[in-house]
Amino acid sequence: MMKEEVLTVTENIIKLASLVAGKPVSSGKQLVVNNPYNGRPVGTVEMAGLSDTQAAIEMALKGGKVLNRYERYSVLDKARTLLLERKEAFAQLITAESGLCITETNYEIGRAHDVLLFAAMECLKDDGQVFSCDISPNGKQRKIFTLREPLKLAVAITPFNHPLNQVVHKIAPALAAGTPVILKPSEKTPLTAIRFVELLYEAGLPAYMLSVLLGNTKDVAEALVQDPRVDLVSFTGSVAVGKRIAQTAGYKKVILELGGNDPLIILEDADLNLAVELAAEGSFRNSGQRCTAVKRILVHDSIAEEFTKRFVKKAKEYTCGDPADPKTKVGTVIDEQAAIYLENVVDKAVAAGAKILLGGKRTGALLQPTVIINVPRDAQMVVQESFGPLAPILTFKDLDDAIALSNSTAFGLSSGVVTSNMENAIRFVKELQVGTVNINEVPGYRIESSPFGGIKDSGLGIKEGVIEAIKCFTYVKTFSMPW
Repeated sequence: MMKEEVLTVTENIIKLASLVAGKPVSSGKQLVVNNPYNGRPVGTVEMAGLSDTQAAIEMALKGGKVLNRYERYSVLDKARTLLLERKEAFAQLITAESGLCITETNYEIGRAHDVLLFAAMECLKDDGQVFSCDISPNGKQRKIFTLREPLKLAVAITPFNHPLNQVVHKIAPALAAGTPVILKPSEKTPLTAIRFVELLYEAGLPAYMLSVLLGNTKDVAEALVQDPRVDLVSFTGSVAVGKRIAQTAGYKKVILELGGNDPLIILEDADLNLAVELAAEGSFRNSGQRCTAVKRILVHDSIAEEFTKRFVKKAKEYTCGDPADPKTKVGTVIDEQAAIYLENVVDKAVAAGAKILLGGKRTGALLQPTVIINVPRDAQMVVQESFGPLAPILTFKDLDDAIALSNSTAFGLSSGVVTSNMENAIRFVKELQVGTVNINEVPGYRIESSPFGGIKDSGLGIKEGVIEAIKCFTYVKTFSMPW
């Protein structure tokens, strides 16, 4: 039934509701979700109110049957299997509500599958440690043991740019740890999130372990963030909202992933074919709407002309159009307002002396992949995060200049360096002020279980990724015994 309903998404409006411990709310207030490409309604969501938020908190804290490790593994593994069975349906739903091209949304299903797989695997691992106490003159014949206990309640707030994978990245580690979660997805892409929560229920997850709420900021997001009964808030989104959460959350754990301004740094000894491939993939995949997308292409003076020539040729392959067409490589950005903002950013750069070599034109929420040169170093396009398919090319004169230019923004998430010189690579690893440095790869490369996160305005240095996230959703208890 689910597959048929989603496959006819262009003809029938999907009707969903916020879920409090598995039960739909009935506030009478609805959110309409429209397709960014054609403006047609995709679905409606019944909105939650403050009383629903309070009920979700109380249900989670009341709890129920405690799942052991194998039971948690079974739920996540079953969810992984169900997701693969419904891959086409989920991919089409993501495309319909986000405007991302179907090739990208199919890829996202694969990533979400991996998150579930790795989280399930972690359920079966013993996460305790043993410390012998007779290792100093002051020691005793005892051993200290550690174990991890789940938190009472976590809140997850997710963005629009990966409607499924961002949700899975927060929910799966929490469930693997045994921590109940209340999910507040983006109001721009809530349909996929609710469908995934329903899938987890079907996989056997007890309803008290997970609720999903859509509603106005005061009644849902702010109420959840500020409630003292919540032990942790995990947020991915804008710097402004993230910093507000940090100021208002109170005495609880806060995990913030706030975006990036990631450079791809191309040295004079780089393999240009590789550099061109990485620059295009990093700039244009997912319509450029990734916190780890290539936001700035930094190229050594001596190779800039040749690199630019090859890059423009490559960028022409990234066709922009109907996201549902398998031949399309770049779909829309999230909405027309976002596309207008990006168009204005390009116009400001041009007014300051930059030159557009490719693209730069907008139709509704579609913004053509844009290659632009001679961009001033203080232009809005390269100082702030441009969340779209923009590829500004800047040049540098030497390694010191490249490092200074890379570090010159308020962000510090990820980076990529293209070089064949190991000594240069090591220097960038040591001196770039970021959470990740990838050599001869895009800034966003990782596997779903590896640590991920940034510093400066990109985050507080707290890592996500399945393994690190599970640690965040737990606390360490120690005990000792005679031995």
